[in-house]
Formats: sequence, C-alpha cells, structure tokens
Amino acid sequence: MNKLSGSVLSRLTVKTFGNFFINILLPSGFLMLTSCSRTFDAPDISMYEYQDTRNLVRFVYEAAGKLEKKGFRQIEDFKKNRSLYRKENYYLYVYNTNGENLFHAGVGGIEGKNLLGITDINGKEIMHLVLQAVNDKSNPHGWVHYSWWEPGKFYPVPKSSCHFKVTTPEGEKLIVGAGMDYPHEEKEFIRIAVDSAANLIEREGEKAFDEISNPKSAYIYRDVKVFAFGPSGKTIVSPITKDSPLEIHFIESFDDAGHQPFKRALEELKDHDSSWQVFMARNRERRSLAKKVLFLRKTGHMEETIYVGAITDLPQPATAD
Repeated sequence: MNKLSGSVLSRLTVKTFGNFFINILLPSGFLMLTSCSRTFDAPDISMYEYQDTRNLVRFVYEAAGKLEKKGFRQIEDFKKNRSLYRKENYYLYVYNTNGENLFHAGVGGIEGKNLLGITDINGKEIMHLVLQAVNDKSNPHGWVHYSWWEPGKFYPVPKSSCHFKVTTPEGEKLIVGAGMDYPHEEKEFIRIAVDSAANLIEREGEKAFDEISNPKSAYIYRDVKVFAFGPSGKTIVSPITKDSPLEIHFIESFDDAGHQPFKRALEELKDHDSSWQVFMARNRERRSLAKKVLFLRKTGHMEETIYVGAITDLPQPATAD
C-alpha cells in the first residue's frame, strides 16, 4: 500500500464546516486511496475559502509525496530544479526534525545549517512551532503563523506556512513546507488554534492558560488571539486585556450592529461542541462596519466547563482572489 497512507495521508482527515451563516458543523470527511500504486488522491482542501491557500497545500503535498518516494535522491532533484520549487508567492523548504535545513528554494545559503533556535521579529521560535504543528491532530496541514523576510527585501512580512512530516525510504523523518506572504485569514486557521488550545486545557488544566496567553505561542498571531471564559462569562484567558483590571463580559457584549454573538454561540453550544457566528465590527482602516467571524467551542478540565474561542475577518474569497 502507498506509504503515504501511514504518514502524510494520515494527517489529512479533517473536519469540514458548513455555511457559517447557519452555524452547522458537518461530519468529518476521509480521504480514500484509489489503488495501491504510488498515485494518490489530492489532499482534502474543502475547508479553505481561498484559492491561494488551496494551491499552497497542493504544492507542499505533492513535494512531500516525491520526497517520501525517493528520499534524499529527491532532495538532490529539488536542488537541481530549484526554480520549479520557487513560485511567485511561496517557495519550498525541507528540514529534518533536529532543525537542520536540507533544502530551501528561497534562500539557498541556509542549506546545511541548524535553525532550531531561530526566532521571528516577535520572538516566536519558528521551528519549535513547526514541530508542534506537524504533531498536532488538530492541525492536519501543519499550519504555522509568524513574520519573516521576503528574499531580497528589508521588512519582515506576515506569513502562514503549511507543513507535512514524511518518512523517507532511508527511514529518516523530514518536514516539508512552504509559506504564503500576506496570507488571507482562513476560518480554518482559527479553528486549528481554538481546538488545539481546548485540547491543551483538557490535558493540562490551569497550566495551559499561560501558554495560550503567551504572545510567542501558536495561539496568538497577527490580529488573532485565543481567549477563554467560564460559564458565567468570567474571563480566564484574555491576551487582549492582559494584566488590566478591566474584564471583558463576553456573554453580554454587543457587536457594532447590536447583535450578541457570544450569547448566540452559547445557545448553540447547548446541543453542539462548537459554534460559528458572524458579527459586525468597525474596520480599523476605513472606520466602516466589516464582518467578523467567531469560532467558539466548549471544553473542560476536572468537570469544569470552559469556553475557548477566537475571532478573525470573515473570508471574502469572491473579491479576494
């Protein structure tokens, strides 16, 4: 059987979400191999709203398949055909699990160097986040969000990168990835962050709160900040207020159109594990109303219910691509 079914493909069983306007969570979907040959189905990308995101996942997945089939011979092929693996908006790279770069289509000078301790401008330890992502069942395509420099440019830019972990014929475990500069904010990104945070709370209880509120963690990136509150609405984790004595009263809060998205979400969570809610907020640049989307799920530790959530821009794929 295709070896990818035991590594790359095993990370492609994902939840797909229904139209968030009706707030229904659809059942998980599964990929099926059509044969025992080296030909395999494309990854499930139905959860993504933007074509750029779908193209990136396909690009990395196809490279991962080649690497798993040919191993280190494929890395030499990557180097001989470097231009094929550097697109207009992203480029391929390969690391081992010790943080050593084996191939980089964007910056060839770092090949052979260990980047395990490298950080972005905000102090995020990128390789540690990558290793965390590829081992997180909540994150089937290994997404990591950080800031990085475009090759040949001066300023770091926001970036979202997709990764797959593969095992080569030589028995080595490698990580294949590529990232988008100025990425669209996908709903799937906050779903991953919230689910991962909720799972951390279930495993570690109160110990998880410091990690979730840490700006160097996977739970805070760009304008996304994972938060948590109890059944009464009392704040448990809020990177927004940090150490301020002020509290956000989540349940009773209103949006800029007079709606109460948290109250609606809690009503839905009586019968479901998670909820999507669309609401209105004032746009920072234009000062006009813009649509946002809230993802909220319930979790718990020691029989205590905790609500974990995050907010991002409502995807607008029809005009964005």
